[in-house]
Amino acid sequence: MKALIPLLLVAALSGCAAIKPGEPGVAQIDAAQLGLQDSGIAWPAEHWWTRYGDTQLNSLIEQALAGSPSMDAAKARLDMANAAIRGARAVQLPSADASFNTTRQRFSGNYIYPPPYGGSMLTDANLRLDVGLDLDLWGRNRARFAAAVSSREAAQADLHMARNTLVSAVVQSYYNLQGALAQQAVLGDIVGQQQNVLKITRQRANAGLDTQVEVKQADSAVSSARVQLSQAATNAKLLRNQLAALLGEGPARGAEIRQVALTSMPADVPGSLPLELLSRRPDIIAARERAQAAASQVSAAKAEFFPNVNLNAFAGFMSLGLDNLLDGASKTYGVGPAISLPIFHGGALNAQLDTRRAERNLAIADYNQTLLGAVREVADATASIQALQQQAQDQADSLKAITSAYQIAVDRYKSGLGNFIQVLLAQNEVQKQAILDTDLRARAYALDAQLATALGGGYIHTKNTEPEKHS
Repeated sequence: MKALIPLLLVAALSGCAAIKPGEPGVAQIDAAQLGLQDSGIAWPAEHWWTRYGDTQLNSLIEQALAGSPSMDAAKARLDMANAAIRGARAVQLPSADASFNTTRQRFSGNYIYPPPYGGSMLTDANLRLDVGLDLDLWGRNRARFAAAVSSREAAQADLHMARNTLVSAVVQSYYNLQGALAQQAVLGDIVGQQQNVLKITRQRANAGLDTQVEVKQADSAVSSARVQLSQAATNAKLLRNQLAALLGEGPARGAEIRQVALTSMPADVPGSLPLELLSRRPDIIAARERAQAAASQVSAAKAEFFPNVNLNAFAGFMSLGLDNLLDGASKTYGVGPAISLPIFHGGALNAQLDTRRAERNLAIADYNQTLLGAVREVADATASIQALQQQAQDQADSLKAITSAYQIAVDRYKSGLGNFIQVLLAQNEVQKQAILDTDLRARAYALDAQLATALGGGYIHTKNTEPEKHS
C-alpha cells in the first residue's frame, strides 16, 4: 500500500485535465488616483443623529430599526452566510457515519452458498462505522471556506448598509417634514399679514384714498397665499405618510409627529477625501469581500483539475444471523485511499473555471463602481454643505432686510405716504425669502445626514472567521 500511493499520485498528476489560460482579469481601481488621502477627520459616531438633540427623532429611528422589513431581510441573508461557513468548515473535518443493516432472506441452494446456508432462511446483519477524510491536497475546500467567510463579511456589511440607508431615509424624511411644517407656519403668518393689508386697503378705499382695484389686488393676494398654505399642508401630510411607512406604521403614526424648531447646525466637513473611507463604508467593504470571495472560488475551480484524494476507514461486524453479530470472529475493518482523477470532461471543468473568472471580474467591476460612487457622494455632500453655509448666512441677511422693507412699506401705505404696488412687491419678496429660509434650514440637516451616511454612518469593520448567530 505504501509503495502504491506515490505511484498513484504520480499517475494522477500526469494524467489530469489541462487548465486553459484565462484572459487578463479586471484590475481594482487604485484609491490614490481618486484623490483619497491618509488624513484624519471627525468620523460620525454609530448613533450620529443623537447630536441633533431631538428626542422625537431618536425614538423614530429606534422604531424604524426595530420593525423594518429591509433589516429583517439583511439579517436573514447574514444567517444564510453563517450557515454556509459552517458547511464549508465541516467538509474540512473528518466525517463518521454509523450504519446497521439487517436482511431476512432465503439463500439459494444452487448458488455459491454451501450447506447448511444454501436453501435456508437466515438473517444477514451488518453493523459498521465508516470514517472519511478529504485530504484537500490542492486547497479546494480551504478556498471554498475562504469564499464563505468573505461572503459572510459582505452580508455583515450589507446589514449595516441597510441600517445606514434606513436611518438616512428617516432623518431626511423627518427634516423634510419639519421644513414643510415650518413653511406651513410661515405661510400662515403671511396670510395673516396679507389679511391685515387687505383690511388697511378697504379702509383707504372707504376714505377715498384707494380704488376697488387696490382692494381686489389685496384680496387676490390673500387668496393666493391661502392656496399656497393649503398646498404646504397637503405636502406635510404626504411627508407624514412617507415617514410612517418607513417606521412600518400607518398614517395615524405620522400624524403624531410634532413640529420642532430648525436651528442652524454646524457640520464637520472634511477638508479632503479620507483614505479610511475604504474601511468605513459598508457598501465598499461588501463589494471588496465579494471580490475576494469570487477570487477564492477561482482557486477552488482550479483545484477541480487535480486529483481528489480521500482517506477512508471502516470497522464493524458482519454475520449471518443476529446471534453471531457481536462475536469476535464477525469483526471486519479496513483502511485505504480513494483517488478520483479528472482526465476528460468535454471542457466542463474549463467552462466552470471561465464562469468563476467572469464572476471575479464582475465582482471587481462592481467594487470599482461602488468606490467611484462613494467618492462622488462624499465630494458632493461636502461641496453642498460648504456652499450651503454661505447661502444660509446670505439668506438670513436677505430675509432680515426684506422684512424690514416690508414693514416700512406697510407703515407708509397706512399713513398715506406710499402706494399699494410697493406693499405688494414687498409682500411677494417676503414670502419668497421666508420660504427659501425654511428650505435652507431643512436642507442643512438633510445634507448633514447625507454626509454622515456617505462617510459610513459610524461603521467599523472587523473581520473574523467565526460564524455569528442571529435570532
